[in-house]
Amino acid sequence: MTDFGLSNDLQEILTHALDEMKAEAGEKFDLTKVNLAELQRRTGITRKKLRRLKRNNFEFMPHGNTGRKAEVTVLSGYTGVVDDLLKIRVTNSEVIYDRIKPLGYSGSVTTIRKYVEDHRDLVPAERQTVSPQGNRGRRYETGPGESYQMDWGFVNVEKSDGSGTFRVACFAMICHHCGERYIEFFPDAKQEHLFIGMIHAFIYMGIPENVLTDNMKSVTTGRDPDGNPIWQSDYEEFMNVIGFKTKLCKVAHPFTKGKVERLVRFVKENFMAGRVFSNITDLNYEALKWCNDQNGRYHRAVDCVPHDKHLSECQKTAGTLNMTHDVLKYLCPLRKISFDGFVNYEGRRYGVPYWYTKKLCRVRRDAFTLYIYDDELSRELVQHNVTWSRKDSFCKDQYAVNQPEEHPSVTVKTTVTQLEEPEPSSAFEKFNFAKAVSWNE
Repeated sequence: MTDFGLSNDLQEILTHALDEMKAEAGEKFDLTKVNLAELQRRTGITRKKLRRLKRNNFEFMPHGNTGRKAEVTVLSGYTGVVDDLLKIRVTNSEVIYDRIKPLGYSGSVTTIRKYVEDHRDLVPAERQTVSPQGNRGRRYETGPGESYQMDWGFVNVEKSDGSGTFRVACFAMICHHCGERYIEFFPDAKQEHLFIGMIHAFIYMGIPENVLTDNMKSVTTGRDPDGNPIWQSDYEEFMNVIGFKTKLCKVAHPFTKGKVERLVRFVKENFMAGRVFSNITDLNYEALKWCNDQNGRYHRAVDCVPHDKHLSECQKTAGTLNMTHDVLKYLCPLRKISFDGFVNYEGRRYGVPYWYTKKLCRVRRDAFTLYIYDDELSRELVQHNVTWSRKDSFCKDQYAVNQPEEHPSVTVKTTVTQLEEPEPSSAFEKFNFAKAVSWNE
């Protein structure tokens, strides 16, 4: 009997039927003259297939192409990219498909999945960790536009020139009702970046009734004896200006805001996997495009397309953010001007015109342009092109052309008296070599 695939069972059925027919016919049984109609009735195998098997003495033979692989497949030409992704532990077929589809790949995800299974040896071994023993929690639901969840995540981004990696902070916010998501990257997780990220998320998704977050220092400074949160003063003012409330999770209990925790993990495993970026602006361009793509897909966890459901239900109850003067102040944080006419923003220094004599100004970066305003946001002082270079960015009129001579700021009170040179003593007259005497005298 043969031992390949599903044919094992059919071969056993066919052999058993032939043995019964041989026992009934006795010595008159001839394998070459078997009644195919009777054999079809006993085995259920079609007469066409039995006629083909009869030529092989009713033995199932392997297909002629069994074990052979095509030299050129739909994945040929893209295996190098797939292998590079597997070497950095990117085994998600959907992620690999999204990476090679813009390169011209026209195949399916199934082809990639089979290739990944056959090349598991390229994936580096991971550390074995103990499975978490979490407690049992109760899932809860919220109404449309009622609650958003937000959190910070930190990721290492590989530089495009291959010189190493740089660490960035990922701000993430998600609608608890429909799963609409928004992410944005910043150099760090300072409070001013938290405000900017929240404002951009509210512009993208609308303002909810409350925001669920953990006990970060930029939000709360602790709790009173009754357990009520003590808001950080700047954050409390921010809540009043925008018009929303904040709910805090239990300390060291991330399950309460599991949706945004899962979103941060999804960003690391899906968006960041195999991507190379040159700067944060480029990173945020791709992040916004990724959010639009994910929000337009069907997600089984929420059983809907997040963008469609958010537009039809959540947007009707969520508030609209009005860009008032108070809101703009959070988008343009204050900066102190140094003695040489520079302001520091996101680790770079930008020049301020010398004719602006105040010590404080406001700064805002929009994509690759940095705007510098006066401290009251009444006028724009200068614009800079953000090249993300570590070199200082000078501006026009940063220094006066004809700078006056600097004088002491305090009146000089010290005087110097010049003393007359005393006449030499007669005892030292012989050492006065100025009066040279000729040897001939």
